[in-house]
Amino acid sequence: MALLLDQIEWDEPILSAVDDPAWEAEAKRRVGRVGEIDRRVAPNPWIRELCVAAVSYQPTHVPMRLFNIAAFVTAQENACRYCYGANRAALKVMGFPEALIRQIERDASVAELDVRERAVIEFCRNLARAKPRPSRAALERLVGLGYSKATADELALLIASSCFYNRIGVLTACPPERAFERFANGPLGRVVGAVAPLTLSLTNLMRRKPQIVADDANELADGPFGKVAAALAGLPAARIVKTALDGAFASPVVSRPTKALMFAIVGRALDCRYTEAAARALLAADGFDAAEVDAAVRTLAHPRLPPRETALLPWVRDTVHYQTPAVQVQTRALLNDIGRDATLEAIGVAALANGTVRLAMLLE
Repeated sequence: MALLLDQIEWDEPILSAVDDPAWEAEAKRRVGRVGEIDRRVAPNPWIRELCVAAVSYQPTHVPMRLFNIAAFVTAQENACRYCYGANRAALKVMGFPEALIRQIERDASVAELDVRERAVIEFCRNLARAKPRPSRAALERLVGLGYSKATADELALLIASSCFYNRIGVLTACPPERAFERFANGPLGRVVGAVAPLTLSLTNLMRRKPQIVADDANELADGPFGKVAAALAGLPAARIVKTALDGAFASPVVSRPTKALMFAIVGRALDCRYTEAAARALLAADGFDAAEVDAAVRTLAHPRLPPRETALLPWVRDTVHYQTPAVQVQTRALLNDIGRDATLEAIGVAALANGTVRLAMLLE
């Protein structure tokens, strides 16, 4: 069973908060508040944009109830104290009874949930764990239970997005949102939770029909790992995924070959043929032959990488399946070796690779 909230060991923050009033104003406008993560990723444009996009995304096919359960279960599986606490508090504010939350987090049989919702929880846990990574057949099972293909695809996106965000939390050792957790568990939080089901029902009644986005799948597919974004064509998330991947590989803070090798290593670890092949194509364009890539993925080293980036290959392998205390110690050592800017970008690339490889199940 995944760890419970009070069982997660959590280090002191690895990255300090950075004041950026202009970005904080933008994040507050789009999300409604500025979180601890926002202040720690502020110096890197593509990472901070993806973090805000992840938490402000409004699902078009997945019901909000399932959206929040999926985020909660995924955060627990990824042992992110920051996200787990925030999502648990969010469920309380939404009116979920404490007993129901405890049953979900203990992966117990929950009578209050129907068979379709229980199947979603199972899918969330399996995709987050990726031991092994679920195949497309797992999504087809959800469709067989009555969910639309668009709902199943968007659910996979939400879990992959949470896997990205959870790793940002874990790898920065972001301090929990204590004030929100106290509010959710206090008297006012209970009052809000009591009226939340009615509010949610009214919101669902007024909810707009699912938005169909007229993105060109060919244009989405043009760029690093673009076929993953193209698989989401018709959902607003497709553009978010493409912008994140393009931004990550355009950034000069960590070299492009190192980032491609990081994706290849995560792809190999999770047995994703598409991701590894796409990473190899990027590396070939930069003059790396197949034998060089084979050696780098096997040994987690390559002599042609910038010296300060050599530590990123074994480190990223340890971000796939990790013990939270150990990977935070490794990340702090990385910070001491390569500095804040490179460490922040490496964290973003590792998180994005883990999310992208999980989402690549849509291509199978």
